[in-house]
Formats: sequence, structure tokens, C-alpha cells
Amino acid sequence: MLAQLTPPDLAAIVFLVTLSVSPIKANGIGQAIVGIIIIVTMYFLFSKLSLFRWLNRLFIGQPSILIKHGKISKKELRKTRFSLVELLSAIRSAGYPNIQDLDYVILEPNGSLSILPNQAVVNLTPKHLNIETDYQGLPIAVIVEGKVQDKNLRLIQKDEKWLQEELMKEGFHQINTIFYAAVSDKDHSLIVDTGNQNA
Repeated sequence: MLAQLTPPDLAAIVFLVTLSVSPIKANGIGQAIVGIIIIVTMYFLFSKLSLFRWLNRLFIGQPSILIKHGKISKKELRKTRFSLVELLSAIRSAGYPNIQDLDYVILEPNGSLSILPNQAVVNLTPKHLNIETDYQGLPIAVIVEGKVQDKNLRLIQKDEKWLQEELMKEGFHQINTIFYAAVSDKDHSLIVDTGNQNA
């Protein structure tokens, strides 16, 4: 969660927490309220200024390339204070124990790592083999914990009467006994789970 915060976000949170507890130590609450208003105003100001590209680089920072074509950049690791142990752990967790399998590993301004593997180690997909695939459909939840999801039924242009008829065809006569049910947006096929399956 903290890794997703920008520097202005983090600074604003720290200042607000500090100012919020300051009345415990200070004589009055007025100064704390004024301080909070100033910090909030500055936060919104910095947020607006960060929309400008050159200021954005100053406030948020730029991505750093830690690995390029299978080679680690010591310079970037030192610059970002990102340890080699952390880097190796992160790429192993992503399923790439060999750094030579990676084209790029980029440390993003929000603290996350973007790992881009070499095309030679990417899992084959039908697209790589020039195989056309049919759309499988998206299951739309129509019953959740025994309650009909009317909004989702409208998405597939169906109503509760239609749903009850389809459930009866499958041998289900009471909606409140169904834990989860979904309808494919492709062919309106029904998936029903009573939640009684033994683990």
C-alpha cells in the first residue's frame, strides 16, 4: 500500500498525523487546525503542479532501469538504494530465477518493479502460433449468497423470471439455497454452485 503512494501523498500523511496529535502537547487546538489547513492546501497545490511534466519529474521521480538485456546496473542500484538481494528476490518471486532471461527490470516511481522477460522465455500463446480462438464469454454473477443480482441480469437483457425457469431446468427450485450462480454473456449458459461442495 505504501509503495503506491507518491512522495507528496506520503509527506502529507506524515504532516497531518503530526499536526493531529500536536494539540496534546500544545496549549490550544487553533494552531493545529491552521496547520492542517495549510498542509491540505499545499498538498492539493503540489498535486496540481505535478500534472506539469517537468515538475512531475521533480516531485515523483523517473523510472530506473535496474536490469537491461540480462545485465544488472550497479549504478542504478546504488542511485535508487535498491539492494541486489531485494532485486533477486523480486525477480525470483515473479518466476524468473535467471537474470539472463530478462530484457528489462524497471523500478517505477511508485516503488513497484516492472519485469519484462525476453521473448524466448515467454509462454507460448495461440497468438504466437497464429491460431484463432473463439471468445469464451464472461460469467456474469446473477445470484450471490442466495440473492438475485437484478442489475447483472439487466446487463444480459434477462429478468428474474427467465432465471427461475433456467434454474428449474437444472433442478434448482429455491433461489435462497444457491450460493453462487453465473450466466455466460456469450451463450447464456448457467453455472450453479450451492456452496456445499466438500473441501
